[in-house]
Amino acid sequence: MTSKLKVGVLVSGSGSNLQALIDSCAAPDHPAEIVTVISNRPGVKALERARNAGIEAVTIDHKTFADRTGFDAEMQRALDAAGVEFVCLAGFMRLLTTEFVEHWSGRMINIHPSLLPAFKGLNVQQRAIDAGARFSGCTVHFVTPEMDVGPIIQQAAVPILQGDSAESLAARILEQEHRIYPGSLRWIAEGRVKIEGERVLLDGATAPSASLLNPAPDAER
Repeated sequence: MTSKLKVGVLVSGSGSNLQALIDSCAAPDHPAEIVTVISNRPGVKALERARNAGIEAVTIDHKTFADRTGFDAEMQRALDAAGVEFVCLAGFMRLLTTEFVEHWSGRMINIHPSLLPAFKGLNVQQRAIDAGARFSGCTVHFVTPEMDVGPIIQQAAVPILQGDSAESLAARILEQEHRIYPGSLRWIAEGRVKIEGERVLLDGATAPSASLLNPAPDAER
């Protein structure tokens, strides 16, 4: 039997995307397994989610380190000790050093709550609403040294409604995050994902045949 891809997940908060990954990887035929969860903040719900699933839960408090280099080095030691081969960032709210990112080049992914390359950074839902965008969404991408930049694996588009608040839009986007993040990890673990330059090619990929319009034409209401 082929060994499963050993995954480490870095978290900072409640861990709803972590839970989606845990639930997906629990399937007997899933080609990946989460072997450790590391939080830079003690006591967060994500650590509880890991323990409840029987997964090693580690706290490495960034506040106890003089700089990012020392913190990242300690995370690297923990990942190595757990035998991690691939890293998922799931609400991990720390900037990583170039050295750490380059060590995991092509082996670390992130999920961001916008349709990259639009609306990088924070407060993205309110910024999308304020800009008059008709769609927002989420993006799974490989991590590169520049924040919220890297080859895109999968995206989900979410219409912005006229009455949306940042909170209501974020809630609908989060539902899609929980769909595409586990799916992207499965594709990678199955060996179907290849990076060519700035693009990701997926073996067996299909695309929707229909376009999305927002607002819908009168005839489609």
